[in-house]
Amino acid sequence: MVPRVQEQLPIAVLVSGTGTNLQALLETVHGHEAQVVAVASSVADAPALARAAARGVPTGVFPRVQYQDRKTRDRAMADWLQERGARLVVLAGYMELLGEDFLARFPGAVINVHPSLLPAFPGLEAIGQALAYGVKVFGVTVHFVDAGVDSGPVILQRAVELQHARDPEEVLAALRPLEHALLPQAIRLFAQGALSVDAENPRRVVLDG
Repeated sequence: MVPRVQEQLPIAVLVSGTGTNLQALLETVHGHEAQVVAVASSVADAPALARAAARGVPTGVFPRVQYQDRKTRDRAMADWLQERGARLVVLAGYMELLGEDFLARFPGAVINVHPSLLPAFPGLEAIGQALAYGVKVFGVTVHFVDAGVDSGPVILQRAVELQHARDPEEVLAALRPLEHALLPQAIRLFAQGALSVDAENPRRVVLDG
């Protein structure tokens, strides 16, 4: 039997769009292994904000254009998240890069979900990249965030074979259930202290227990 987590892990979720992954977290780990204590968006009218508000989760908007530079934006957002007690930051469809200063505020505690089997097809339009390449197997990666673009150590991956896929929306629809399963799983593992980086290979995340 897996031991129950005694303390709910306070997490912040960063969003830019519809928030389906946020909704998955609110319906699975929120109030159980974790507590979503803040949702920050780079877009003022992102539908994800309404999802958070409906569950009484504090929301904040940090559009890049309202700050002198990305570093200033990152500092303001990190301050706001830490004021709310966040110990893990989850990027769930967040379409902005985070600088090293932000990552240093949450060392080893920023994760992202990406719609490809990294290291293949990092960055924007990952599904479009994969379709253009002609791949037959698509997938989802949850990984720790580092200063690169989708280059941090991989936590979890899952694939699906789509032999005849041509439309990005078709692929996205097939990947959504994988995202909605893997991201909560990664948060549970983090909350249990079951994730560690291999001392001999810092690219490798070890799943303990």
